[in-house]
Amino acid sequence: MHDKLLSRVADELRHRRHTPSRDSRAPAGPDRFGIDLDKASSFVDGTLGAKDEARLADEVAELLPLCWSLANKAVETLTPIIDHLGGQRELMAWLDRHPGRPRLTARIHVLLGLLDQYSENAAVLGALRESRARDPYPAGLRGHLVPETDEETLSSLAHRIELCLGDGNEKEAVALALATADWLRRVAGEAESPDPAVRELGHLMAHLHEDIGKAAEPS
Repeated sequence: MHDKLLSRVADELRHRRHTPSRDSRAPAGPDRFGIDLDKASSFVDGTLGAKDEARLADEVAELLPLCWSLANKAVETLTPIIDHLGGQRELMAWLDRHPGRPRLTARIHVLLGLLDQYSENAAVLGALRESRARDPYPAGLRGHLVPETDEETLSSLAHRIELCLGDGNEKEAVALALATADWLRRVAGEAESPDPAVRELGHLMAHLHEDIGKAAEPS
């Protein structure tokens, strides 16, 4: 993953700012949470082997998209791992070192965080409205993009992508993540006199489109 993307990861474990009222469905969570506490303890102690660490990374990746909707006790199973690694940014970097679901989840998780970060940016919203005046429903986003262009537009896309991951619909999550990143990249490129925030969003989305695409490739 590009270093510039990791630098934008929030310091705290991401929780949904709000669940868009237009889609209040929560992902289907497991009856028991898949973090192997013995593996987690050994990882924190520095005694976990490489194969078991890869399995632990997969378990963390499975739980991560559900964190915003789970009880605190479930989320707290991640706390020792995050503390050991040094924070949320380091968690993403650790997951990114493990191919498959951990790497893909980390990269999509970074996208979700950026969608939330830019969702209320006035310049970005202006560029989105300008773009949607020409093309209200860009390729791959019809049925996912809400009709209005407001503070919920990007966060609702993040919510839908996260629902797909949480429900185990990885292929759909990837398709929607790539369509979202591609749309925002084009929005920035086509904006008239773009604000620095819009230009930055375009650069970040270009990196993410490439990184998510590579992570989704069959190994």
